[in-house]
Amino acid sequence: MMISLLQAAYCEGGKFSVSFSNECEGIFDLNQYIATRNGPLLTPLQDESYMRRAFVEAGALAWPNGLELAPERVYQLTDILKRAA
Repeated sequence: MMISLLQAAYCEGGKFSVSFSNECEGIFDLNQYIATRNGPLLTPLQDESYMRRAFVEAGALAWPNGLELAPERVYQLTDILKRAA
């Protein structure tokens, strides 16, 4: 089954409230994701004001610099708070 990210809203401290096409919702910690990775597209995410500029594009979590995180990866790293009934 293919999953898509439907919504992402910045909360605080690098965390996003997210919802997926399978009706699951949870908290995605971007700081946890970027702590073990590096690269030119990830560098701007160290600035919280840039981190807040995230948006959903074609089911992925994206930023203006072209960085996109696959919805499957975001889902794997999300602390799921609500699952579909």
